Amino acid sequence: MPHRPHPIEILRFNTCGSVDDGKSTLIGRLLYDSKSLMEDQLAALERSADLTGGGQINLANLTDGLRAEREQGITIDVAYRYFATPRRKFIVADTPGHVQYTRNMVTGASTANLSIVLVDARQGVTEQSRRHTYIAATLGIPHLVIAVNKMDLVNWDRERFLEIREAFEAFLPRLDAFKDVKFIPISALHGDNVVEPSPHTPWYEGPTLLRHLENVHIASDWNLTALRFPVQWVNRPNAPTDPHLHDFRGLSGQLAGGIVKTGQKVLILPSGLKTTVRQIWTYDGVLAEAFCPQSVTLLLEHDLDVSRGDMIVGTEHLPGMSSELRAKICWMHARPLRAGMKLFLKHTTRTVQAIVTRLENRVNIATFDPEPDPPELAMNDLGEVQIKTAKPVIFDAYTFNRLTGSFILIEQGTNATVAAGMLHPPSELVKPEYTDFAI
Repeated sequence: MPHRPHPIEILRFNTCGSVDDGKSTLIGRLLYDSKSLMEDQLAALERSADLTGGGQINLANLTDGLRAEREQGITIDVAYRYFATPRRKFIVADTPGHVQYTRNMVTGASTANLSIVLVDARQGVTEQSRRHTYIAATLGIPHLVIAVNKMDLVNWDRERFLEIREAFEAFLPRLDAFKDVKFIPISALHGDNVVEPSPHTPWYEGPTLLRHLENVHIASDWNLTALRFPVQWVNRPNAPTDPHLHDFRGLSGQLAGGIVKTGQKVLILPSGLKTTVRQIWTYDGVLAEAFCPQSVTLLLEHDLDVSRGDMIVGTEHLPGMSSELRAKICWMHARPLRAGMKLFLKHTTRTVQAIVTRLENRVNIATFDPEPDPPELAMNDLGEVQIKTAKPVIFDAYTFNRLTGSFILIEQGTNATVAAGMLHPPSELVKPEYTDFAI
């Protein structure tokens, strides 16, 4: 049976860039012009015009929900909005532009298929533009849009647009991360080239922003090569009188990679036990096969000791398994990270104790060059570290699988998330030594 995405795909994207580049206004314009607002939302928008918009509708208020955001005209927290067109559904994260809220940008972009970096046509490429583009590349976001905003304030100057594009093209090859990059001249305030084509840009022959979002190819963004199924919980329904659920013992979770089929041979890690998938259950019934990122319950042929934190994988394309990890991280806490700090590391459904044994380097955002052996990583710094965990972690390189190649660090005592991390390739893969149960 061929594997196809759902009839209407879901595109997750985020907006980022410098302060006051128009990120919230752009999302408001997308919602407003695509007729994705309810009547009560429109009424609330009109009421807020007298308070914060100087008598005019302020589209940024659709995403800037905090009072402090509306008073200051900035974005502080990540705001998620949902809308749809006949071609595709969208989940959009409006992320802050301030340097001190870089950690919020990382949070909003961590699950995105596409990132929109807004650039003020008057200001050009700023350090924060470079920082957010670098973070998008580090997070493995496959698709990038450079939206040159406020083109109306530079009289729709084609040369200014080309100048900004050339500035990006000068450093984008160094990042070597994006499948495709699209440059679009827009005015979020007036709606030019956002949903409808602009009469002010006869020199621009590309699609509008919404048209590009509807058509960008995302079906191949998920890793369907290697089966990865982190076990979230053991499903034992309390229904002893139901003959279909008698002795039911399923393993529930979300497929983090690959395709699973009934009758497929699989390995249980870290134990190394080998068995067969007997059935694949969902809320709607039994499936013959499932693929990432579906949430399913697997019934195995043998009654094995499997629990939360274990991972079910295919017998080919094995992952790494190690307690010695190397990763690139974004530090998010006010207290700086130093070597020797003890933390919890949460990877998929597994949480283990960990210690940061070495800070290898810190990234200079101005040049993208690593600065070796820094004494610490301050809040919003990006760098590479070495980590030792109390128990082995089953993982892939982040460049191979974003779900099994990422983790977060949690402060012990407060349970505060202090870092997001992207794992380097494992030094060696899991050796195919396992116990094969015979029927």
